This record gives sequence, C-alpha cells and structure tokens, in this order.
Amino acid sequence: MDVIEAVGLGKRYGRKKWGLRDCTLSVPAGCVTGLVGPNAAGKTTLLSLAVGMIRPTVGTILVAGETAGSRAARDLTAFVAQDAPLYQNLPVLDMLRVARNMNLRWDHDRAISRLDGLGIPLKQRVGALSGGQKAQLALTIALARRPQLLVLDEPLAALDPLARADFTQSVREAVAEDQISAVFSTHVVAELEQVADYLIVLGHGEVLLSGTTAELTSARGGESPEKVILSALRENSRSHAQEVVR
Repeated sequence: MDVIEAVGLGKRYGRKKWGLRDCTLSVPAGCVTGLVGPNAAGKTTLLSLAVGMIRPTVGTILVAGETAGSRAARDLTAFVAQDAPLYQNLPVLDMLRVARNMNLRWDHDRAISRLDGLGIPLKQRVGALSGGQKAQLALTIALARRPQLLVLDEPLAALDPLARADFTQSVREAVAEDQISAVFSTHVVAELEQVADYLIVLGHGEVLLSGTTAELTSARGGESPEKVILSALRENSRSHAQEVVR
C-alpha cells in the first residue's frame, strides 16, 4: 500500500499564489522518500497538507488510506519540523513527559531506551544539548508515537556534517526496525543519495520527477541521483523563466 496518495492536489495562498498545484503522486510504504527542491518549491506545503496542518484548495490527499488531517490520519503520523517545538528550560525527561501527555499513542520505554543508546542524559536541560542532540530528541519524541508515517521537514538545516550523518542514519534504522515509512524534505540534494530509496523532485510548486532512486538514475544513463535532480531543477528553472518573460 502507498503511504501517501495525492490526486490533483493544489494549495493556493491568497487569490493568485499557488504553493502547490496539480500534484498527483504516490509515495510507497516501507521506505525513505526524499522530497527535494529549492526554497519555495512547494516542499513544506506538500508536507503540511500530508500532516493536516493546512487543507488543500483542490484535490485530495490520503495518508495510509485515511484522509489527511482526519483524526485517524493524525494518529498514524508523526511530524518533525525544522524548528522542533522543544521546551529549552526543561530537563530531557520532563520534555518526554510533556510529549507523553500530549499524545494518545506513546511508547515511553522506546523513548528512554533510544536516548540512553544515544548517550543523551535525561537530567540535562534541553537548551544545553547540542544541535544534533536536540534533533535526535525531536526524532525520539516522534518515534515514541509509534507512527506509520514519519514526516521530516528540513531536519538537517541547522546541523553540522557529523550530526547530519548521524541523523540520517537514525532515520534509516528507524524505518527498518519499526517498519514505518519516512518522507524526508531537504534542499541539499547531495545528502539524499545516502538516505532515500524513493525521490520526489519539486520545482515552482509542481512535481518534476518521482520514482525509485534506481529507476530515475537508470533512465538518465546511470547518472548519480544528484545529477538527475539538478538537471530536472535547471530545466524547470529555464522553463519558468521563459514563461515569466512571455
């Protein structure tokens, strides 16, 4: 089963500005999907529609067979934003307790075990953690909800290279161990080659490419995923520029 199915999906802001338009795609379950595109490509809009933070202007989107934004879909989804809402003055253990009280589905033992394995002290104040540790804490809270779909919006933006590598490895391990699906948004295309099994490329609010990493690279004569993505984005930028001139 596909974990996300969108048909004719579009989101308009105001009267004229489309953040996403005519989006029809399927995201396979059980893998890490990389969602890539430049700033303002529509990545955050698509993810916000998937987790039910906003509603579509047109079209439909389902999450694990449920209408995105419905109670059933929200219970199956965990979201990690770029700026995770962590309480900086709380000790880590108290942050977990706050999260537990806010979620119906919660695996406290899973959260404690994961943080212990990462060497993150439960008595440490959240604000005193490193950027990588904060990202791992946000991921731990999301995984403790036992979701079917893990949605991550630009989670690597503020991390150093080592913390980015550790985080992406953690996502892959969680997908394998918990048998879940993950959608991973980034504008840094080089990082997707190591983490994504499936790719979706957005540009100017439209889907430019979608498919498994192997399919997309094979169709371009064995080019690297980074080259395939950059080629699609450059072509889209040229086409968009020509439309603006007309």
